Amino acid sequence: MGVIEDSVTLDASQGMSKVDRQFLAAPVKSAVDKFQLLPEFLKVRGLVKEHLDSFNYFVNTEIKKIVRANDLVKTKVTDKVFLRYTDVWIGTPSVVVDGVTDVLTPQRCRLGDMTYSAPIYVNIEYCNDIYGYNANLQKKTKVIIGRMPIMLKSNKCVLYGKDEDELAKVGECPLDPGGYFVVKGNEKVILIQEQLSKNRIIIDTDKKGCIQASVVSSTATTKSKTTIVMEKEKIYLILNSFTSKVPIMAVMKAMGMESDQEVVQMLGRDPQYAALLLPSIEDCANQGIYTREQALEFLEKRVQSIHKKRYGKGTEVRDNNFHPKCVYVVVMLRRMMDALLNKHSMDDKDYIGNKRFELSGQLISLLFEDLFKTMNTSITLHLDKNLDKISPSSKFDISKCIVKEDITNGLERSLSTGNWNVKRFNMDRTGVTQIVSRLSFIAAYGYMTKISPQFEKSRKVSGPRALQPSQWGMLCPCDTPEGEQCGLVKNLALMTHVTTDEEEGPIIALCSCLGVEDLSQLSGEELHSLSSYLIILNGLILGKHRKPQFFANAMRKLRRTGKIADFVSVYVNEKQRCVYIASDGGRVCRPLVIADNGVSRIKHHHMKELKDGVRNFDSFLQEGLIEYLDVNEENNALIALYEGEATSETTHIEIEPFTILGVCAGLIPFPHHNQSPRNTYQCAMGKQAMGNIAYNQLCRMDTLIYLLVYPQRPLLTTRTIELVGYDKLGAGQNATVAVMSYSGYDIEDAIVMNKSSLDRGFGRCIVMKRHTAAFQKYQNTFDQINIPSRAPHDREKNQILDNDGLASPGEIIRHQDVYFTKLIPENTNVSLKSQPTNNKGRPYRQTYKGAEGEAAVVDRVALCSDQRGNLCVKFMVRHTRRPEVGDKFSSRHGQKGVCGTIIQQEDFPFSERGICPDLIMNPHGFPSRMTVGKMIELLGSKAGVSCGKFHYGSAFGEPSGHAHKVEDISETLVKHGFCYNGKDFLYSGITGMPLQAYIFMGPIYYQKLKHMVMDKMHARGMGPRQLISRQPTEGRSNNGGLRVGEMERDCLIAYGASNLIYERLMISSDPFEVQVCRKCGLLGYENRKTKTKVCSTCKNGDNLSSMKLPYACKLLFQEIQSMNIVPKLSLADS
Repeated sequence: MGVIEDSVTLDASQGMSKVDRQFLAAPVKSAVDKFQLLPEFLKVRGLVKEHLDSFNYFVNTEIKKIVRANDLVKTKVTDKVFLRYTDVWIGTPSVVVDGVTDVLTPQRCRLGDMTYSAPIYVNIEYCNDIYGYNANLQKKTKVIIGRMPIMLKSNKCVLYGKDEDELAKVGECPLDPGGYFVVKGNEKVILIQEQLSKNRIIIDTDKKGCIQASVVSSTATTKSKTTIVMEKEKIYLILNSFTSKVPIMAVMKAMGMESDQEVVQMLGRDPQYAALLLPSIEDCANQGIYTREQALEFLEKRVQSIHKKRYGKGTEVRDNNFHPKCVYVVVMLRRMMDALLNKHSMDDKDYIGNKRFELSGQLISLLFEDLFKTMNTSITLHLDKNLDKISPSSKFDISKCIVKEDITNGLERSLSTGNWNVKRFNMDRTGVTQIVSRLSFIAAYGYMTKISPQFEKSRKVSGPRALQPSQWGMLCPCDTPEGEQCGLVKNLALMTHVTTDEEEGPIIALCSCLGVEDLSQLSGEELHSLSSYLIILNGLILGKHRKPQFFANAMRKLRRTGKIADFVSVYVNEKQRCVYIASDGGRVCRPLVIADNGVSRIKHHHMKELKDGVRNFDSFLQEGLIEYLDVNEENNALIALYEGEATSETTHIEIEPFTILGVCAGLIPFPHHNQSPRNTYQCAMGKQAMGNIAYNQLCRMDTLIYLLVYPQRPLLTTRTIELVGYDKLGAGQNATVAVMSYSGYDIEDAIVMNKSSLDRGFGRCIVMKRHTAAFQKYQNTFDQINIPSRAPHDREKNQILDNDGLASPGEIIRHQDVYFTKLIPENTNVSLKSQPTNNKGRPYRQTYKGAEGEAAVVDRVALCSDQRGNLCVKFMVRHTRRPEVGDKFSSRHGQKGVCGTIIQQEDFPFSERGICPDLIMNPHGFPSRMTVGKMIELLGSKAGVSCGKFHYGSAFGEPSGHAHKVEDISETLVKHGFCYNGKDFLYSGITGMPLQAYIFMGPIYYQKLKHMVMDKMHARGMGPRQLISRQPTEGRSNNGGLRVGEMERDCLIAYGASNLIYERLMISSDPFEVQVCRKCGLLGYENRKTKTKVCSTCKNGDNLSSMKLPYACKLLFQEIQSMNIVPKLSLADS
């Protein structure tokens, strides 16, 4: 598979009279099969690795930076008392039980509802010299300041670097991707957060349609947003520290550019720029601002706080030299004027190159920085309050003031709720973390690559939802949910990597070596001269270069030889006359093969070395055969899909075209033959398919587990399926499908199923539910074991209980059976030891609520202790279900349908070979849906079954040999005695006569979805009511009623069925008899004891009549009366 044959066959029947022998003898140039690079790439990068890289960077580097920046804690009272952090690191995950430190494994945390975390250690030096006694420095090592939740498979995790056998010993699945946290027993993943990039000038229009240039500057110390906006031809600057918008020329003068000519010169010689600036210059002169002092005075009135001379632009101020800042302002102005003169130079906010993706490491580092600073402030406050009160004799130790609970609880709370409230960086986000849903193996994988949007989903905007051309290869074009989040929630493609931060210092030094001229040595005229380009690194203007293309090529050469980091991107923007160098984190990039004049650098011998294990992916990078390009640099490249399509201008070649799809879309066979929304539907449904979850699925105690009893791997597979491991943990079965109409129970996508197939186990599934119970501890006493009574009247309910009051595993449990019982002490203040006899307990029991007539089995009972030390009991209840009418099935092409009817095999059609289909699908599902991929899947699977080989159907795979061509499949079918188009000769099972048409029949991979009719079916007669309104409750779980709503009421009114409305809305709901006074129209009451009626307003009962009202109506009257509004009922005789 995969290598294009190195031989040219000649068909003799073509009658080639003149054979070109020279052409035939020439060596065949065959394309290099680069597929082997994919598994190598996925070992080091991609899918979940960006989460791990980001977290590892935080643990190894970022946390040290944060502590180094805030390393000193001192007090206002005296400078002799201080505390300094000298080092920080994170230990291995462990838990202290009864003074013994024990290694913590993720599986233990899942079962025991614990948090998988490791201690954060610091080394400190401190001085306690309050009264001048001990002035010497004291040191402590390995002081714990809190606990950090650890991401699974990161380099601090116990699973890091373990092989399959070692993982099995600690109870983990080797196929589990990692990349999530275990918090209080729940698996939580931090979604990738999408943001607009920081420190970049973005030109767009504000709400009024005015053009504005804005920069969100973000450094380690400050974060601010600066906007320059043009209103009524005048240009203003908007900054948070100013109360109102400020004229731009006043700012320029305040920063030291007093002459207007200088500003005009820097903008450029072109008179149209000067003309645009003229109204602002006049405005400045009208307000009498000419010198720097006047400008500063003018600005000082407008500043909220006393931040003199601080305007946050992406450059630093050194020794009050504002020249770099002036240059930055002028560059922003120039960009804005370009946009005014030429509408095409506006920036697109939705362009992927203007976006950054925040990963878990960045988010946790923000959180940790905030909590660490808070902890230090609390130490300082404690010292300020209490230092005066400490007597000289008492021993005072500053290192004892460290409160380690703050950091632990803060991190744990944020991860478990998903709320990132960091006031310090004015960040307030909800839903940052989500629980990893373990419906299927693919669903868990899908969560790792999911990208959470920055927009709120209620806005009906089409811009951010549209498929961006710049997403190619970076984000999956298919995998997005339907409905209100459509197009906002995205997923990473297969070979995407998200970068982490690189050091800027070496790059700045390198640029100046390569001939970047510093701005301070240039005059204003030269800033926008046509002969040279601006060089911008991460939004910082480094200077100008006279040969931009030469500079960019030099940087790229250095990157390919490994002298600068792999992920630094160099992008020449001809329109803006700039060279952008980016080394910041959060850019998406992907690997491509480098081509010289259209010839790929990767040759056959390279791939052979890779297969033999001599090479790995990193060696391809180091030798400059492959490089990572981000979205901006792709604009400078010409990329060919296949080697054969490369021209002499081509700079790069794709590794494999199917990697533009993500994990979920990679499961679909032949997706390039389907209509695009069908692939999107399948991405959503593939996550709901039942199957295997993980190798350790029977050791897990999740709230709900769906398992297929006999899962299979698909006969028609794709390359992605093998890369991800879906073939080892499938979620579906290969069903033999006949495409024909049968019985009329298959209208509108319903499926007719074969009863014998169901008897043999097709579509059979197991549903496991978890029930928990706990033995509580109180102040002095605790819950006790209750031995269940075996008396005749209790025996029926308690039959599955053991003598310890817990259900015994393997027992059949029915509706209303007791599965747990205990004794709760009546008086919790009296301890058991002091009075063991007279503290009696009251029995407490938990009963099982299941569907009537459904018998489930107690699968396992686990005892564990929770975080408070209580004994916790978990019961897993297993229920095996076979498919029934109304269960939902789907193929891998978004073709969902419910089971319409189940028919005996005797009545099913059968082929000459005696093959009987498992399902019958209505042919009307094909024309309007255009899922040709499903037809090819049927053909490919049929060929695969007949010749005993798995066939492939990867996206765009026919040219490179990763998908079988239909001609080849047909050839195989004919060779094994089938019709070339997959049709069979069928006999009717009812009459035994041949059917009048050939029937398209073969295996298709079908998924059983989690939506089963048993979980949804609901009806009721009498039942519970709400307390306040006395109407039936709502919802299936509360055994609620079925509501006749406004629209149903309108229909009944239209039919004129008044008695039916009366019955539905009152008699069957909440009838209530009230006494109404005919005189005053208010409600009275009836005294039941004396059988007298009283109107409370008239004080007598002469004029009372009784009538029926809905109770809710009576309630409304009384509530209105409480607000001093009097509703009066006027009665007429009926």
